[in-house]
Amino acid sequence: MKLWQKDKGSLKEVEKFTIGRDPEFDIVLAPFDVLGSMAHASMLKEIGLLTSEELDTLLKGLREIYFEIEKGQFKIEEGVEDVHSQVEFLLTQRYGDVGKKLHSGRSRNDQVLVDLKLFYRSAIRDLVEASEELFGLLLELSEKHKGELMPGYTHTQLAMPSSFGLWFGSFAESLSEDMELIFAAYKLSNKNPLGSAAGYGSSFPLNRTMTTTLLGFEDLHHNVINAQNSRGKTEKTLAFALSGLAGTLNRLAADVCIFMNQHFGFITFPDELTTGSSIMPHKKNPDVFELIRAKTNQIQAIPQEVSLLLANLTTGYHRDLQLLKESIFPGIESLLDCIDMTILMLKEVRIKKDILKDPFYKHVFSVEVVNDLVLTGMPFRDAYKKVGLDIEKGDFQPDQEKVNHSHEGSIGNLCNKEIKSKMEKSIAQFEFQKTADSLIKLIQG
Repeated sequence: MKLWQKDKGSLKEVEKFTIGRDPEFDIVLAPFDVLGSMAHASMLKEIGLLTSEELDTLLKGLREIYFEIEKGQFKIEEGVEDVHSQVEFLLTQRYGDVGKKLHSGRSRNDQVLVDLKLFYRSAIRDLVEASEELFGLLLELSEKHKGELMPGYTHTQLAMPSSFGLWFGSFAESLSEDMELIFAAYKLSNKNPLGSAAGYGSSFPLNRTMTTTLLGFEDLHHNVINAQNSRGKTEKTLAFALSGLAGTLNRLAADVCIFMNQHFGFITFPDELTTGSSIMPHKKNPDVFELIRAKTNQIQAIPQEVSLLLANLTTGYHRDLQLLKESIFPGIESLLDCIDMTILMLKEVRIKKDILKDPFYKHVFSVEVVNDLVLTGMPFRDAYKKVGLDIEKGDFQPDQEKVNHSHEGSIGNLCNKEIKSKMEKSIAQFEFQKTADSLIKLIQG
């Protein structure tokens, strides 16, 4: 039986098709559904639709369900349509008709919306904290290996001297910039849609500012149609943020796969972090980073999936929006796994020393020699031509230990303190604790 059902049920085939994967995602949303209901119930009492005793009963029941969810004891029973129905049925079953009053002034549309916003806020915090840990590790590796040179590449050809410090630090700064995209998604997720009902408001005198405060939202979607239309817009913004972060991990993973190749041999990992071959006993395969590369490519496809799902949708709710969860939820989980595995692997990375002392890499010093000649007074074009001719004649013999880069962000001046400061400023914007305190107060009463 459905909450909205009159006298006839849906054909089984229709029901199965329309429900899709929602049951598995509803379990993820369950604690957030309860939190939204607690705030809504408190507001209903404030506007006179519940008595103090009824509110106390509902909050008691909702807290019971919340802690059951936390303990893994909550499930959506056979025949119950969704998490919202299950929570209401449990309240009615345990405490009587007061459970039937909880839905006053809201629709499943704004109920799902607030669940999703609360979930996205929580997931973004997980992503930011995981990224912050990876960032710290990358900066630590950058400082540790700042004096160890390696070749840099353009067009996959030998280019100029680089260093492991410069390489690790590049990904650290990239993560700090990814946080700006993540913050944009967080800002949109941190707006309260509750009270917009089915997208056109309610004739009840709802206090939407009150629920905004209770749930720790920074602001509310004021226009009720815009609140409903934010479903999809929020996911699209979040999808691009996930894609940006995935892109940073993807480039790192691709580099590692190349640098582990025997032709490079720049880095290695302990045997227990690599895989072997069933036929070739010498193999040490970078399977973890190959899968990170693949999974982050999948994540980078999510914005396109979301954009196409939203194409041609008119104002108001459409069932198409249900499918957004099938892209976003697994994408978040996969990205968190990729960050965690990157941290696990990089904690054990081993760096090859003195790479550029090998004569094979002497040509990466060509620009260094050109610049040295310019510093002695030779015009750049003449210096460039001289070094080029020396290379062609086999007379090029540079000093393969001398690299003098001192400007901001170069081999000799990594600016890691500045990059760390940039990350700290990005993280501080989120004000996670302020939101957490609101929810803790709501749960504890």
